[in-house]
Amino acid sequence: MPFIKLTKIERKRFLVFITCLLMAIGAWLFVALNNKYVYTAKTVLIYKNVPQKKAFHALQSDTVDLQVEGTGWQLLFARLRVKPQSISISLEKLNNRNFILFSEQLYNVNRQLETSQKIISVKPDTLYFHFSTKKTKRVPIRLVSAFDFGKQYDISDDIVITPEYVTLSGPEKELAKIKEWSTDTLKLTDLQATTVTRVSMTQNKMKNVSIFPSSAEVRVPVDEYTEKIIDVSLNVVNNSQFHDVKLYPKKVSLTILVPLSKYVQINEDFIDAVVDIDDWKIRGHNKLRVKLTRFPDYCKLVKTAPSKVDFIVEK
Repeated sequence: MPFIKLTKIERKRFLVFITCLLMAIGAWLFVALNNKYVYTAKTVLIYKNVPQKKAFHALQSDTVDLQVEGTGWQLLFARLRVKPQSISISLEKLNNRNFILFSEQLYNVNRQLETSQKIISVKPDTLYFHFSTKKTKRVPIRLVSAFDFGKQYDISDDIVITPEYVTLSGPEKELAKIKEWSTDTLKLTDLQATTVTRVSMTQNKMKNVSIFPSSAEVRVPVDEYTEKIIDVSLNVVNNSQFHDVKLYPKKVSLTILVPLSKYVQINEDFIDAVVDIDDWKIRGHNKLRVKLTRFPDYCKLVKTAPSKVDFIVEK
């Protein structure tokens, strides 16, 4: 295919033409994008000033369409990211009626937007609600945690949450589904000492249920762990049909990790070790496995020696 050969003057004229064309297009776009347009933006409703003596349930979605007047630039970027992502609506009028009119709150809603944006209308304009008697309920707090400990350190006792419960208010039907309330994930790293901190409750996604308090104090007891060896006597269980069972040996040696602060007090009295004669009678084992039926929660078992013992049954 032959190429069109332009002279030096023709090339110069062509470049001038292209430059003028691009400038004209740029100017047109600039003017067009600065003009006002009406576009639709979806947004999520956040309820405030909720009725104190009524439990409510919205009869429609909590997502509405905003008819927003803005510049072409805002229309362009609204295709990529909807703004605003949420707006607050007052439910104060629900104390006297069962619906909310957006047209009554447009002024306050517009104050939440950028100054160059203006909401003309909302679809739907009316929100309807169903009411029931508000109930209260206490449920335990469940701590969600991600702890990282320094070398040889660990939790040395029960974690204490203050308060232990949260109080929920809302429709009885909704409250019946809730058995506990989780916290946000409490992340603590390189723990080497007892730590006291606060953690927030997980976000409440039910608009007709309120929660109090919104945070709790958490005490995480941490101590350095060290190894300790304790000799524990063995007891026989399920021995109703035999006169005597002799064990060899009669004691086992437990190697455990204990917190330094409890090193002296932890002894044989805190631990129960047993063997089950049914291991021989029913399962046919020629040795009895050692089992721990009581063991401190804040200690860790490293080794049981021996883990199985010989025995003689005398009828």
